[in-house]
Amino acid sequence: MRAFVEECRARQIILPGVTTIERLCADALVAAERRIENRIVARLDSRIRRRLDDLLGEAANGWQSVFLWLRGFEVGKNTADMNRLLDRVEALKAIGLQPDVLDGIPPHRIKILRRQGERYFTGNLQDISSNRRLAILATCVVEWAASVADTVVETHDRIVGKTWREAKKISALHFEQAQADIASTLVGFQSLGTTLLMARGDEAALGGAVDASCSWDGLETLVAMATQLIKPAMAEPMDHIEKAVHSFKLYSKRMLSALDIRGSTVAQPLLDAAAIIRKGADIPVKSRAFLPARSKWDKQLRKSETNEDRLWIVAVMFRLQEAFRSNDIWLDHARRYADDRKVLVPLETAKAMPGLELPLDPRVWIEDRKRRLQSGLERLAEAVRDGTLPNGIIEDGQLRVDRLKADVPEEAADLVLDLYRRLPPAKITDILQDVAEATGFTEAFTYLRTGAPCKDIIGLLTVRDRPAKALWRDTDAACYAA
Repeated sequence: MRAFVEECRARQIILPGVTTIERLCADALVAAERRIENRIVARLDSRIRRRLDDLLGEAANGWQSVFLWLRGFEVGKNTADMNRLLDRVEALKAIGLQPDVLDGIPPHRIKILRRQGERYFTGNLQDISSNRRLAILATCVVEWAASVADTVVETHDRIVGKTWREAKKISALHFEQAQADIASTLVGFQSLGTTLLMARGDEAALGGAVDASCSWDGLETLVAMATQLIKPAMAEPMDHIEKAVHSFKLYSKRMLSALDIRGSTVAQPLLDAAAIIRKGADIPVKSRAFLPARSKWDKQLRKSETNEDRLWIVAVMFRLQEAFRSNDIWLDHARRYADDRKVLVPLETAKAMPGLELPLDPRVWIEDRKRRLQSGLERLAEAVRDGTLPNGIIEDGQLRVDRLKADVPEEAADLVLDLYRRLPPAKITDILQDVAEATGFTEAFTYLRTGAPCKDIIGLLTVRDRPAKALWRDTDAACYAA
């Protein structure tokens, strides 16, 4: 409404009454929403519309609609949670709705439509107009597909982390259980060594020394025990990690088939390895191009006691987690794990930005940095020769800089208090109201049964303000008590 008034004043138009302005602004807002909805629906064919309407039907569990089932997802922690998420990914892909249906739609409009879909229940959606319902359903399907894909990757990340922690725990447990045997074996060898040293120089007495210490049978037992204890004493988590292959087999094929994974050139060997798991082909255990140089996995795969087929699958799943984190691979339609290049400013847009002082040619930037570095080194060398290096000296080829001391003037505290006194007094409710107008966070507080938004915004903000006031009062009282 404020923008409408400013536009009327700029055009020198006589302002109507406040109620008229509110009605005109409301009509313009509704008309804009209808245009957005019609634009989205116009891109949907009859097959997609029918599938979107089917989302309001009953789900397989028999107690909620497919729409409500689809939106009930969160990051999991085990394979059962992963398979439930993959059920949603496959259901969303089966609809066949492409993300480009939202091309050209302002992001804030997409956010509003998604928020409405997450707030409404099935009955509410069935009661609204056809175009608006289809626009909300289409937006939710596209947005949820991206969010669920991110959630699948995050769940895989947690499963990998849990697997590694369990392997470390097993390794530590085996070492702890072998502590008593290690101690007794060391005591036996210590006794034998002491006896042999005492009998040194007398070959005839060596046999008697062994008999007196632990006997030859006891010596064989000590050697056998020491041989057995070498494995738990030198064991690493990697020795137990291949047991996790059973967990990964429960979802690896489904995950790799459901997600549209893309990658850079450097990650192509990893994508090829993932394709082998996805297709269920024979595992080429000798093909390790997806592993980095001097990898711990390569070392483990070369051990004779390792089950190469199992460990190869585990290594691929672990490398997928690392590649997602480094963005060497990404999802074609996602938010968090999308291609980073999509969020970069296009080169044409960067060229048209007048305030951008960064050179667009990387070679120019590198040469400029080299010149600056050389100039800085020359100034440093001159300061060292003149003995004018501030707060530092060079000793034995090393630069030593003195730690700076805090030098806060005494008037700083008074200045801070003076600044606070200059701030205009304002109620917390008024501040929250300004924040609500800018962000619209009050729309998240809806009626539990119907999903209708709260009409009394002032009352809502006052209620939300009370816990903050109580917390401030308790904290203030605790400070005075201290």
